Amino acid sequence: MSVVKINVLTVPQEQCETLEKRFASRAHAVESSDGFEWFELLRPVEGTDDYLVYTRWRDEASFQAWMEGPMKAAHQGGGGGAEGGERPKPAASGSTVWSFEVVQQTGPAGA
Repeated sequence: MSVVKINVLTVPQEQCETLEKRFASRAHAVESSDGFEWFELLRPVEGTDDYLVYTRWRDEASFQAWMEGPMKAAHQGGGGGAEGGERPKPAASGSTVWSFEVVQQTGPAGA
């Protein structure tokens, strides 16, 4: 059964562009991960200032393997933008992960 992970990011207004650029530069980092199914970065429009990072995985084990491997490596040393090898300051000031199991789904008719 697929699982969905939604990372809720609190991002100060002055860091929104930085956050979006960082995600764009890492766009392909997750695509080849075993069990990865989908990704979306959702910019707030109304009702909240929080960004949502939506990922969908084949199962919990696939997500955990990505968290302990490629994701951890990307946040510990990769990512660019820092001078002199220093790690860039986080764009988000807070983060919460919501977890869900997909129990029903549908797509467009005729697709």
